[in-house]
Amino acid sequence: MRDRTPLPLPETLAPRYWPLWTGFGLLWLATRLPFRQQSALGRVLGRALLRVAGKRRRIAATNLRLCFPELDEAARAHLLRQSFEHLGQALLDTGLSWWGSPARLRALGDIRGMDHLQAALARGRGVILLTGHMTALDIGGQILALALADTPHPLQVMYKRSRNPLVEAMMRRGRERFTRRIFLRQDLRSFLRGLAEGLPTWYAPDQDFGLKQGVFAPFFGVTTATLTATARLAARSGAPVVPYFPIRKADGSGFEIRILPALTDFPSGDDVRDATRVNALLEAVVREHPAQYLWVHRRFKTQPPDEPPRYD
Repeated sequence: MRDRTPLPLPETLAPRYWPLWTGFGLLWLATRLPFRQQSALGRVLGRALLRVAGKRRRIAATNLRLCFPELDEAARAHLLRQSFEHLGQALLDTGLSWWGSPARLRALGDIRGMDHLQAALARGRGVILLTGHMTALDIGGQILALALADTPHPLQVMYKRSRNPLVEAMMRRGRERFTRRIFLRQDLRSFLRGLAEGLPTWYAPDQDFGLKQGVFAPFFGVTTATLTATARLAARSGAPVVPYFPIRKADGSGFEIRILPALTDFPSGDDVRDATRVNALLEAVVREHPAQYLWVHRRFKTQPPDEPPRYD
């Protein structure tokens, strides 16, 4: 196993970091609980977040109103509460992905469709693992990385840099456990390098970065700024695009890692068509498990100039 990112010591032993160290300690303790008890604690944490995280609550409520206009207010309020419960569970699941033993992670993961990934890897161009921001994203990615760790095709993943050096180190160390490489999401060179090495590479394009790198395409019937990078990366690398989605099981026993067949006739050369197809794949999974999507980000921030602002 390669070296992992060192903890930033002694600078993070300063008093201003003590609350954060305490938080990480409590998170570690929570991951020692049996999984069902940890999940129950996560739901309680999520309900607390729903009460105190006013800005994120309003963003999520706006997203649900835009995406599920057919639901009445009571049904959307119930879905909002469920989504925050899953968010609370996701926070504890992240700790489990960082510190849980390999045996425990394997026991929690049910990987379906690995044959689709293996068939795509056999082409020798790497694989773009297309996903979205489901609340099980971190632990699902870790379970898949563990399954691939001792094969010729270990996973490489991207991450978003944190301004806090302790959070940055913890996040890097967690994602380095079973992967070949982690890299910043802006690092296109590392992305393509991994594909050239035959590595499956995690990619979630479902965030609003405006139209400089995207096009408008429908998502839940809403005009949505959608990155075109999935198609561009596939065209440049020749790598097949394999959708996969991590889903928390309804019976509370763990997670399903759902891997679908590689996309055919992709990219098509039509940016809007390809972006629409990517959005439709994610929408189908979210409609099946609506509470398990990360509704707290401003997915619909960019809009046509003739429409009013969607968020406060």
